[in-house]
Amino acid sequence: MPTMFWLWLAAMVIFLIVEIMTPGLVFACFAFGALGGAVASTMTDSYLIQLGVFAFLAILLIPLTRPLAKKITKESPQKTNVDAMIGKSGLVIKAIDPVAEGGQVRVEGQVWQAIASEPINEGAQITVDKVQGARLYVSKKTDE
Repeated sequence: MPTMFWLWLAAMVIFLIVEIMTPGLVFACFAFGALGGAVASTMTDSYLIQLGVFAFLAILLIPLTRPLAKKITKESPQKTNVDAMIGKSGLVIKAIDPVAEGGQVRVEGQVWQAIASEPINEGAQITVDKVQGARLYVSKKTDE
């Protein structure tokens, strides 16, 4: 077996290891391309042909595997950490002044710095609209 055959197989193994660590099937396409390059290396000594087979197979397989990759890597339905705060209700414990960008709210027992587009008095109910850093962007809760 030519040396290039073993190099292509080594590249294939590396691509498969990277694929195991990352979702998306992109590196699996490169692994199949490397396998094609290995097969081509047994038929020709031209590096350009081997590289062409690798590139052709990888580029061909990437769009063909996208539907399968999207099925495999679905977004987590349950939000965690601060993302779970969005939409939650809370209580203003220090009046929120949009000019001074100051105020505090209590959401699920935790006290947060809060910012709002309108003044909100202490004791008012709020809804969390967005989380940015250690601040919550809130709006006054409307009665429904």
